[in-house]
Amino acid sequence: GKGLAAKAIHTCGQRSQGPFVAVNCGAIPEHLMESELFGHQKGAFTDAKAPKKGRLELANGGTHFLDEIGEISMRMQIDLLRVLEDKIFYRVGGTQPLEADFRVIAATNRDLKEAIAEGAFREDLFYRLNVISFEMPPLRERKADIPLLCEHFLTRFARETNKPIRKVHREAMDEMMLYDWPGNIRELENAIERAVVIGKEAQVMLTDLPIICGRPEGASTGGGPPDHSLKAVEKHHIETVLSENQWNISHCAKLLGIDRSTLYNKIKRYQLQAPD
Repeated sequence: GKGLAAKAIHTCGQRSQGPFVAVNCGAIPEHLMESELFGHQKGAFTDAKAPKKGRLELANGGTHFLDEIGEISMRMQIDLLRVLEDKIFYRVGGTQPLEADFRVIAATNRDLKEAIAEGAFREDLFYRLNVISFEMPPLRERKADIPLLCEHFLTRFARETNKPIRKVHREAMDEMMLYDWPGNIRELENAIERAVVIGKEAQVMLTDLPIICGRPEGASTGGGPPDHSLKAVEKHHIETVLSENQWNISHCAKLLGIDRSTLYNKIKRYQLQAPD
């Protein structure tokens, strides 16, 4: 959702003819972030066999989208603040100052004011970035979008898999409207894709959506009232995704629509353990 909104701002603005350069700050290791943003000169480090332009340089005349800005290190926060203030930067290993004219759009799923209070995010960088801000409401707060999104994803995946699935059964749709979607639109997209792949009917059935219903496939609903709390549903869903994907953290984080560090935090919070 955040990336799509950033691309829409770029496309509809005066910089639409310029480049749109995106970087997921939570997906790039800290020791590579400086080179990714600022570029490097030949010989700047062992593998620098040729000069390379950084993302800031590539975004000249356009928009630079910094997703998950709350994940960058304190050192990189200082460097980024300097660039935003002075509009000048240096490639790693370089001595020639470079200038680039770009608009910055930053996004995060963290509470940056809380991070500032914890000493994890610089207050001056926050106020430098926070010129115009808006909140992307989670899918659970705009459930009227779910039927339209389902129709869009269903049409796409049915075409890609060449399967004659054209609609969602009312019972399945009712369950999806009740579900809180902790993974937001990406989780909905993955749920529809999975339902299309495993479905045997001409429509998506409730039995094609065991994760969305908050219980594993074949689980009994007896034996006491089920725990329908958001925490329990999220824990079960994360555990299921990890299990189905052999605990591949990078892949699971992508499926869940979160960065790896967030997934690690949730694994620790819910005390989940990989099988031997």
